Amino acid sequence: MKPTIATTEAVWMLIDVQTRLCDVMPPETMATVVKNIERLIRGAQLLNIPLWVTEQYPEKLGETLPALRTRLPDYTPRIAKLAFSAWHESAFQDSSVSVAPQVVLFGLETHICVLQTALDALAAGKEVFVVEDAVISRTEANRNNAIARMRSAGCIITNTESVLFEPLKSAEHPQFRAISALIK
Repeated sequence: MKPTIATTEAVWMLIDVQTRLCDVMPPETMATVVKNIERLIRGAQLLNIPLWVTEQYPEKLGETLPALRTRLPDYTPRIAKLAFSAWHESAFQDSSVSVAPQVVLFGLETHICVLQTALDALAAGKEVFVVEDAVISRTEANRNNAIARMRSAGCIITNTESVLFEPLKSAEHPQFRAISALIK
């Protein structure tokens, strides 16, 4: 079986990184996750990869973390949802982005919304990448369980640097230096 790499023919989804949810995450781990998500947001812009943002019940859980929201391009869709899985949201399904062969997921919580979105995207025939160093749960046990479940189901468990460099394919890519600067 040929190894799969992330390409620019993907849609990247930032799942539910909201103020009230972030407040209950382990602070040091959350800081690392936010730093990696910032890199992913910038990378999506540099590589011209569609980025979608979801917010689980924003009236109760708040909006996307301000540190991330200010980095989003104005055209980035932000979708409010009540279902845990973002996959079936009509705004996503009704868009041309829904035909992307790959989905790259990051955000929280790993064992609820990220997991259910990943499993639904797999069931829809998508190649699903989960950025392990950019997902978090309140407990490490729940996060680890979700990562194991997603890997077992067929998701590709990856990391921020791999997702940023795989679409480049070589150091000759016009965005190589800009992407390299993101990880320094």
